[in-house]
Amino acid sequence: MTRQEPESMPGEAEAGLIGPEAGAFGSVDIAGFGEAMLRVLGRAMSRRPEVSEAMIRYWQSLAAIGPGAAAIWRGMPSEPAAPREPTAPPDKRFTDPAWTGNPFFFALRQYYLANSRLLSDLLAAGEGDSQQDAKARLAAGFLADALAPVNFLPTNPAALKRAVDTGGLSLLAGARNMVSDILTNGGMPRQVDTRPFKLGVNLAATPGKVVFRNDLMELLQYAPQTPLVREVPLLASPPWINKYYIMDLAPGRSFLEWAVQHERTVFAISYRNPDASMRAVTLDDYLIHGPRQALDVIQDITGAPRIDIVGLCLGGALTAMLAAYMAETGDDRLGSVTLLNTMLDYSEPGVLGAFTDEQTVARLERQMNATGYLEGRQMAAAFDVIRANDLIFSYVVSNWLLGKNPPAFDILAWNADSTRMPAVMHAFYLRCLYVRNELANGVMELAGRRLSLANVKSDAYVVGAVNDHIVPWTSSYKATHLLGGDVRYVLSSGGHVAGIVNPPGPKAWLETADEYPGDAAQWRRLATHRPGSWWEDWTRWAGARAGVLTEPPPTGSAAFPPAGDVPGQYVRA
Repeated sequence: MTRQEPESMPGEAEAGLIGPEAGAFGSVDIAGFGEAMLRVLGRAMSRRPEVSEAMIRYWQSLAAIGPGAAAIWRGMPSEPAAPREPTAPPDKRFTDPAWTGNPFFFALRQYYLANSRLLSDLLAAGEGDSQQDAKARLAAGFLADALAPVNFLPTNPAALKRAVDTGGLSLLAGARNMVSDILTNGGMPRQVDTRPFKLGVNLAATPGKVVFRNDLMELLQYAPQTPLVREVPLLASPPWINKYYIMDLAPGRSFLEWAVQHERTVFAISYRNPDASMRAVTLDDYLIHGPRQALDVIQDITGAPRIDIVGLCLGGALTAMLAAYMAETGDDRLGSVTLLNTMLDYSEPGVLGAFTDEQTVARLERQMNATGYLEGRQMAAAFDVIRANDLIFSYVVSNWLLGKNPPAFDILAWNADSTRMPAVMHAFYLRCLYVRNELANGVMELAGRRLSLANVKSDAYVVGAVNDHIVPWTSSYKATHLLGGDVRYVLSSGGHVAGIVNPPGPKAWLETADEYPGDAAQWRRLATHRPGSWWEDWTRWAGARAGVLTEPPPTGSAAFPPAGDVPGQYVRA
């Protein structure tokens, strides 16, 4: 799945919550978070020693709040009553000096932290079922994030100061933003100002033509930007859980533009946004009528005997499935394979495991059977809950309390352009991969063939992102021992999306190693850290496998004439 950073969901009351947090939590509690938290807390109540220890720690924290606040009132420094863990990063919510210099706000923050830690301690005391424990932790984290004092005007010192400094104008602007979001954005604060962005102008703007279209996808061919190109063309296989142009974002931040500018003939798939008419579309259909069909068109246009593929997230998983399928059918047209933030082994799926257990998938199936698809906004809410502080409550504070407008940011604009998922395909995908892990176990069947990743002999370049919360890099690393060819693994800076939108710059770094032990942590201890983008490293690696330089091929062919400009029609639906 690809999402960062991750949109909106109609607000409704859930579990006693009213406001934006209600909509987000209610929309994803098909996963049973509330029930899981109650069960874990119920187990904790039967474990008196652990609960007693948690309560003693809690009362000690509360008892220290008063003396600490009194010390601050007298102008003396005070230690926090509920200190954060030593390894915890700084909490950006409490950077205002009032949280440490004002007795009232100091006491309020410490009381909040003590209660949050008590809930965490009680959940730890009630552990006993890994699936329920994970869901309970997510639910408790969301609840704690929602109730943070910074989210409310009377208890946010920065918002109160801004109201005074602006003569109340920030309150009027914030109220206007909140009403607008309630009426037009499902009650969720807007994450981005999308008005400055236009497809084909400053997003998805790399020049090219649509050279093929079927009921599932459009195939885009980008115009050459160098006098000569490598003889092996490149196909971009994006996820269809979001629109393809995360791979062709803004000029200068587009990986596909980078590839075109570095002597590659680039094609990209742009999938149709599913509706109810596509309820019966299967993963087999995506394989055969997506990248498999694209290879036929590319070969007709270029005449190339081999074609490289770069796949992202779910598009990367489909790329690996296609490679295994082609190995089974004796199709040798595949060149090198690049997998970006892609999970092939789903045994350790990270936080998404809380959304993909058997019970949750069954509930989703019943829901999708009624509509024919999974609504993109529902998936958006699930991703938002995973990182609620960054993707929900920071905008509550900024937009509603401080009266600021959301930023105009290309990644967030793409993120807001959500898509749906066909019912049959999505149910199969969740069960086959997340629930049963069939691809890694070598028992998955697509289009009448059993897929074995060990039979994929193509050279592979695999990228993981260190802060990826959708595809943990330790899970993407498992590809090094699943694929049968020569594999290069690269760990990149950034998260699930920023790790891909990773042009060369001062903040970019990567880690590489020549050995691939079974344990990802051991690999990282062996790896060399250096500044730079994986884009540059990939260009050298892929270019060495892409053949000699030659004249660029024509755009389209007699069988597949150009049918309009990039970005095409499907991306606009």
